[in-house]
Amino acid sequence: MKKIFIDGSAGTTGLRIRERLAARRDIELVILPEELRKEAQARKDAINGSDIVFLCLPDDAARESAGMVENEETVIIDTSTAHRTASGWVYGFPEIGGRREKIRTARKIANPGCHASGFISLTAPLTEAGVLKPSSHVSCFSLTGYSGGGKKMIADYEAQDQTPEHKKLLSGPRMYGLSQNHKHLPEMAKICGLIYEPVFCPVVGDFYAGMEVVVQLPAEDCYAGVKEIAKIYSEYYAAEKGGLVHFAGGADEEGFLSAAAFAGRDDMQVSVWGNDDRILLVSRFDNLGKGASGAAIQNMNLVMGIDETTGLVF
Repeated sequence: MKKIFIDGSAGTTGLRIRERLAARRDIELVILPEELRKEAQARKDAINGSDIVFLCLPDDAARESAGMVENEETVIIDTSTAHRTASGWVYGFPEIGGRREKIRTARKIANPGCHASGFISLTAPLTEAGVLKPSSHVSCFSLTGYSGGGKKMIADYEAQDQTPEHKKLLSGPRMYGLSQNHKHLPEMAKICGLIYEPVFCPVVGDFYAGMEVVVQLPAEDCYAGVKEIAKIYSEYYAAEKGGLVHFAGGADEEGFLSAAAFAGRDDMQVSVWGNDDRILLVSRFDNLGKGASGAAIQNMNLVMGIDETTGLVF
């Protein structure tokens, strides 16, 4: 039975992972007493005494915890941004770029970002197929539920004592990342083999969970139309047997595509819309599922050598 430790189990992702793993009978959760949760030596002992460790921490703290590893058999799955483009770390998206086997044997796994997961699921198959130029200037916008902002944002949206003005602002979708320095941009470009980071517009809405990522393709940089892209997606994800990403051709909700359609699930749907002059690529999933804790557990399952969908909802 594998010993699992969650370093940072009080955060949104850590709590979700802990809740999900609590029902598992094939693992043993290593849990520190509350008074030792932030004590460095206690954390170090728990890290090196475990088979698999989830880091659910801010970037600097994640780097510190990763530096505590002395046990060569301990596997680290880092859910922070700290190591997603770092040398020596495997990017934990099994369905993309033949990474499944690398993840199985890796000791350092960087869990993808939520917005990045949607963008990569749509863009990487096209750059790999050679139909999207690495020099493309791609645009992307992403709709997410407010749980993606962590405890502080959740508390803000669910507070009962909001002022009327603040309540009004929260009632509508809100753009952020306005400086074009969003922390997911480096992995979005690197994993897709793009020279330039995309023009990225994340938007948070007044709903708890769910995500819809849309990539707008510049027709002059793409050597494929809607039908060819649909064929690429269909074949690409059909080949990834056992994975959690699937292509849906023409599946909408009476002319709409809801960002909340996959809330509560751990899988992801990709689709392509528009026409050969104006192409829209769409990925839908749960920002807390395939965008965070679900993806982390999928990676853990691969490391354990069991069905990667064990304990997941799809």
